[in-house]
Amino acid sequence: MTSLQEPFARGGFTWLLGIEDTCVYPVSSSETPLDEHILTGHDTAWREDLTLARELGATAIRYGVSWPVVHVAPGVFNWAELDEVIPFAVDHLGLEIVADLVHYGTPRWLVDSFADPGYPDAIADFARAFASRYRSKVTHFTPLNEPVTTASFCGLRGVWPPRLFGWDGWVAVAVPIALGMARTTAAIREVNPDAVIVHVEAATVVHTDERTLDEHAALIRDVGWLSTDFLLGRVDEDHPLWTWLLEHGAHRADLDWLLHHPAAPDFVGVNYYPDLTPRRVALVDGEQMQISYDKWTQGLREALEGFATRYQLPLIITETSIEGDDALRARWLRDSAVVVEELREQCDIRGYTWWPMFDFVDWSWASGGANVEEFVVENVAADGTKTIGPAPSLGDPSQGKTAFLRRMGLVRLDEGSDATLSRVPTPAATLFKELS
Repeated sequence: MTSLQEPFARGGFTWLLGIEDTCVYPVSSSETPLDEHILTGHDTAWREDLTLARELGATAIRYGVSWPVVHVAPGVFNWAELDEVIPFAVDHLGLEIVADLVHYGTPRWLVDSFADPGYPDAIADFARAFASRYRSKVTHFTPLNEPVTTASFCGLRGVWPPRLFGWDGWVAVAVPIALGMARTTAAIREVNPDAVIVHVEAATVVHTDERTLDEHAALIRDVGWLSTDFLLGRVDEDHPLWTWLLEHGAHRADLDWLLHHPAAPDFVGVNYYPDLTPRRVALVDGEQMQISYDKWTQGLREALEGFATRYQLPLIITETSIEGDDALRARWLRDSAVVVEELREQCDIRGYTWWPMFDFVDWSWASGGANVEEFVVENVAADGTKTIGPAPSLGDPSQGKTAFLRRMGLVRLDEGSDATLSRVPTPAATLFKELS
C-alpha cells in the first residue's frame, strides 16, 4: 500500500495515527475532568509526539482540538495552543490534520451538555470559527467522534454529562448530536466549500445465541446505524426506529428537520477493536448484557462490509488497535492490514489509522477507578473459576497512572518517579513504519 500526496485519494492509501483525545469537563469544577491530552502529557509533549507520528510514517493524523477547553464562553475562543500546534503539524511536519471537533465532552457553560437546547448551535458556531481560522491549514473534519458511544456514556448509562439514563436518555442525547453534526457540516462547508467531512462511528458487531434476545440484539444493531442514517436523510416514517424514537421522547420537528437537511459526509470512518467491538448479547443474572469477545479479523471484515454495503461511501479505518504485549499488537497490525488490502477495492477503503499512537489512561481514572464500560467480560479468578461481570477496578488513581495505562499504543508510555510519562516505541511501531 502506498500513500499519495493527496490524502484519501481514489486509488491511493493513507496511513494515519491518532492521539487519544477524550475531553470531558463536568459542569462542576469540583468533579474530576477526563482530559487525555493532559493525562498522557501530550499537552506539554505535543512537539515530540507529532514529530514521532511523522517519523513512524504517518502522513495524516486524527487530532482532537479540545472543544471544552478552547470554547471558553459563547462566542469566546482561546486559540493560543492550537495556533502553535496546527502550524507545527502542517507546515513543519507536513501532516494532514483530520480535526476531531468533539470527543465525548462539551464546554462547561453548556450546563446540560449534549441535551442542552443550545448545543447544536454552539458546536456549529465553534466549527465555523475553527474552520475559518485554520482554513489554509485544516481541510479535513470529524464533526463528532462516535455518536453511538457518546449517547451510551452520556445518555444511556449516565457516566458523563448530561448523565441521563435509559433509552429515553439515549434519545435525548442522540438526536441533538445528529442535529449538531448536520449543522456543523453545513457551517464548515459554508466557510470552506472544499472541506472534507470524515464521519467517524464505532462499529456495532453484535449477535446473540438466545432466541429470546433476538429483538434486543436487533435494536442494538439498528441503533448502531442511526447516526449515519440521520446524516444521510434516511430516518423517515419507514425507518425501523422512527416510532421507537418518538416513543422515547424524540420531537417530531427534530426528526423532520434532519430528514430534510441531509449532511452526507465525504468519508465514513469505522472504529473497530477486535477484543472490544464484538459483543454477544446474553442474560446475566436476569439482565440483558453485552459480553465482549475477540472476533479478530472476521469482525473487522464484517464491520467494513456492513458499512460499505449500507452507505456506498468510501471508508477509512479511523480507529483500531488491541491491548496486549508487543507481539500481540504487531500481529493485529499485520493481520488487519492484510484484510484491509483484500477488501480495498470491494469496500473502497482509503486509509488505516492505528489509534492510539501511544498508550492512554483508562477512562475509569476520572471515576475514582470504577469501571465505566458498557460491556461485561469473562473474569477468571486465581483458582480458575470463571464469572461474567464488569472488569475489575484497575486501582486507585492516587497511587499513580501505571495501573491505568492501556497498552494499546504503538508507543509505550512508562511512568517515571516524577510521574512524567516517557515515550518508548515498540516493535509494532517499527512494523507500522514498514507498512506505511
